[in-house]
Amino acid sequence: MSGGAVRDLSSIEPERILALVPNWIGDAVMCTPALRTIHRRFPHAKLTVAGRAPIIELLRGLPYIHDTQVLPKRPGLAAMVRIGWKLRPAARDLAVVFPHSLRAAAQARLAGSRRIMGYARNSRSWLLTDKVAPNLVNGRIEPVYMVWEYLDLLAPLGCEYDGFGMELRADPMAVARVKEYLVGEGPFVGIAPGAAFGSSKRWPVERFAAVVDRLAETGAQCVLLTGPGEEDTRDAIRKLVKRELIVCDEGRPTVDTLKATASLMKLLVCNDSGPRHVAMAMGVPAVCIMGPTKPVYTEGPYETGRVLRVEVDCGPCQKPVCATDHRCMTRISPETVVEAAMAYLPKARV
Repeated sequence: MSGGAVRDLSSIEPERILALVPNWIGDAVMCTPALRTIHRRFPHAKLTVAGRAPIIELLRGLPYIHDTQVLPKRPGLAAMVRIGWKLRPAARDLAVVFPHSLRAAAQARLAGSRRIMGYARNSRSWLLTDKVAPNLVNGRIEPVYMVWEYLDLLAPLGCEYDGFGMELRADPMAVARVKEYLVGEGPFVGIAPGAAFGSSKRWPVERFAAVVDRLAETGAQCVLLTGPGEEDTRDAIRKLVKRELIVCDEGRPTVDTLKATASLMKLLVCNDSGPRHVAMAMGVPAVCIMGPTKPVYTEGPYETGRVLRVEVDCGPCQKPVCATDHRCMTRISPETVVEAAMAYLPKARV
């Protein structure tokens, strides 16, 4: 692990702790070891988590989160002031700011916490009472595995990581609803062709359809997982597939349904997106088709599946939209994906 702190805070004993959590599903999943570590270090403190509605839904059920607060997307100053007053009781002693944004640090400041801990970046150090240095190499910020980054932020508090990894809890009622759609005998394979970050992360939908048809031939039952705003992707793959594609959410996707479905899957085939990390937290292997993303952000000891990527001269670019020919993704064939998937589905062979 990496990072450094201005001072040692291992002697403090806060009774009320607010954690401002990441905005992206994958990042929030990778933050769960840090949230658990806060509770382990301060077992008698009340831990409140604040984040956007989908993230709060994602983290619901974790036993060490005592309360939650939904934050709007990009609130204005007046809204942030109102939210700050609402958060004051929860943030009284300590606020941990996991996102890197200036807005997140400002929200913690408006909540009136006695201590505000976060990474010193994006010109926000003046908002933090306890600044932690990001991972620096030759004076420049270098990315690290996100699980480690979130845990490093807590090092000054004397937190000790338990090594357990990421975790999520599926709602039993949501699991029961999903089971009503899963009536066959073959292994259930999740198919997640979307990626909220941008089109650069999306493998061509016709290739996902080809993978679905091939896996279905072997006896696998493929379950389609798409999120809000991915209706075009959902409709396109349903038109392209020749085999049955199970849809459990009836066109109304929720994070609860995603978690419930993931808990029942044997495998996920996906882009580098939120469902990949949800599956990982559920102990489900994922065949992840990765293009423009730097692998270091998500490379860690908890990967139980396989990441498929090719080296290209223009990547990894980290851009949401490809500026060239999308070669980092199109050079990965359906045959390669099917071969990787079959390694985790021996019972589906015919």
